[in-house]
Amino acid sequence: MEVEYLRLSLTDRCNLNCIYCTPREKSGYLGHDDLLRHEELARAAGAFVRAGVKKIRLTGGEPLVRKNIVGLVKLLRAIPGLQELALTTNGLLLKDLAVPLREAGLNRVNISLDTLNPATFKLITGSEGLDAAWDGLMASLKAGFSEVKLNVVVMKNINDSEVAEFARLSIDFPLTVRFIEFFPTNERSANLKGALFTTAETKKRIEEVYGPLEELPPAPAGGPARIYRRRGAKGKIGFISGRSGYFCGSCNRVRMDCTGKVYPCLFSPATHDLKELLRGGAPDEVLADYLKKIFLVKSKYRKDSPTAGHIEMSSLGG
Repeated sequence: MEVEYLRLSLTDRCNLNCIYCTPREKSGYLGHDDLLRHEELARAAGAFVRAGVKKIRLTGGEPLVRKNIVGLVKLLRAIPGLQELALTTNGLLLKDLAVPLREAGLNRVNISLDTLNPATFKLITGSEGLDAAWDGLMASLKAGFSEVKLNVVVMKNINDSEVAEFARLSIDFPLTVRFIEFFPTNERSANLKGALFTTAETKKRIEEVYGPLEELPPAPAGGPARIYRRRGAKGKIGFISGRSGYFCGSCNRVRMDCTGKVYPCLFSPATHDLKELLRGGAPDEVLADYLKKIFLVKSKYRKDSPTAGHIEMSSLGG
C-alpha cells in the first residue's frame, strides 16, 4: 500500500480534557521552541507531498487553538501537488473560523462530538462547551466544505444510548456521521473498563429504529470506514471498527507530531525526527528522500505492536 495520506499534528494543546485522552494535569504542554513553526510545518508538508503524499489532515491536540491557523492553511494549500487538505477539530472554535478556513483553501472538516447531551458532554470532556461545538458543526455545514463528517466514539454505558439520535443527524443534514469503536490507546483510556460497544451493536441499534441500512461502495482511498445510507437521507453513516475489524493492511497513512517526529503507524514508536533537518537547512530533495525511506518501514507495525496502548492522542492526533 502506497503512503498517500499524512496526519499532521499542529499542537499538543487542547481546550477540552476528555476521559480517553491525556489528562491536562499529567501531561503539561510542550514549550514554544519544541513546536515546529508555521514555515517548518509547511516545508515538512511539502516534503511529504514530494515523497508521494496527496492528502494532509491537520490534527492536534485541538488544531484550532494554534495561532493563525488560517494563515497556516494558506501556506499548506499552496504546496504544489497537494490534492486535499482536511482538518479534525472538536468544533468549539469553528463557528467563527469555518468560513475563513474554507476561503483559505481547507477542503474538508471532521468534527469530533461524542454526545448531544450537556451533562454527558461535561462528563466526557470536562467542559460545558456543547453549544459551541454544535454551533461549529452548523457553521461548517454552511461554509461550503466538500464534505463534513461527525466522528462519534461510542462507549458502553456512557453514550451508547445516543446512537440512534446521532444517526438521525445523517437523515436531517448532509453529514457523514461515523461511529468509531472505542480503542484504549493510553493509560487513561485503559481505565475505561468495558467501554467497547462494537460496530455490530451500533448498527443493530440504528436499524432497530430506522430500518435497514444500504452499504455503499468504498470510495478510492476512502479510509477504514464502511459507509452506509438510509434511503431518503441527506447524509451517510460510517462505521470504523478498530477493535472488531482489522484494516492495518489497507492503511495508507503516516503521522507527524507537532515537534517533527514521524510515526509510520499509530502503534509504532517515532522512528524519525525531521526537526533537526528542517532547522539545519536541509534541501527539499533531501527531506523528501529521507521520508521515502521512512515509508518503507511502515508495514512492520500492527495494532498488536508492543507499543500499542501507549499512544498519547493529545499530541499525535489519531
